[in-house]
Amino acid sequence: MRLTARPSLARTVVGVVAASALSFSLTACYSTSDSESNNTAPIHRENPELPESEATPLAVVADLGQGVDTQVAVDEGFVSALELLGLTPGVVGDATFEGGTFSFPITGGNVEYYDPEGEVRPYVQGDIQHDDSGLSLTAGDTVVELTNFDIDPGASKLYGDVSVNGEPVAGHAYLFNLWGGTLEPLRIEGSDAILEGTTVHVSPEAADLLNTTFETDLVPDELLVGVATITVATR
Repeated sequence: MRLTARPSLARTVVGVVAASALSFSLTACYSTSDSESNNTAPIHRENPELPESEATPLAVVADLGQGVDTQVAVDEGFVSALELLGLTPGVVGDATFEGGTFSFPITGGNVEYYDPEGEVRPYVQGDIQHDDSGLSLTAGDTVVELTNFDIDPGASKLYGDVSVNGEPVAGHAYLFNLWGGTLEPLRIEGSDAILEGTTVHVSPEAADLLNTTFETDLVPDELLVGVATITVATR
């Protein structure tokens, strides 16, 4: 599968890229402040625990089993990274890749969306499940599959199962870090609610796993994969 990227969103990290000797920008979108974002910036700060609030969510979807999907528009730097590492991407199960965008069907969970200008942080909370789909990375005879994605927007993390050449390696592992500093306001299209703009980054754990598996040290922590759009059916 040939991977075609969307234009880069991370021009400001050229120095970081050069320092890691890679011509890609997946370490992008660093921030020293997450006070205005839903999720933590890619520096591993946890969202602070605030006193319980009586605020009412602006939108609630109690059952995400009606779909639809989480899409990730791939950053062009991610493509360069994979090419440099000799990795070929693919899709697993019900996932698709078209026009530079991965799509993973939503299969369950729930979500609450609070007023971004209000006191509740994180203002997107819940659990967004993507069973029976994922992505693969192949180099020679080695195939790593990352599947059954589970997004915890409150923790700014995406978890999933990991296998190497068909053998399970880890379950519900912390794979990607999510940063909501560029998250756009919730919008409604028909009966679908759409959250767009969260950036997706390789977690420290996933970077270590990929470096070990593919015998390299070139996968950096917080490598930018792309920008996510989460679309959920409200009925």
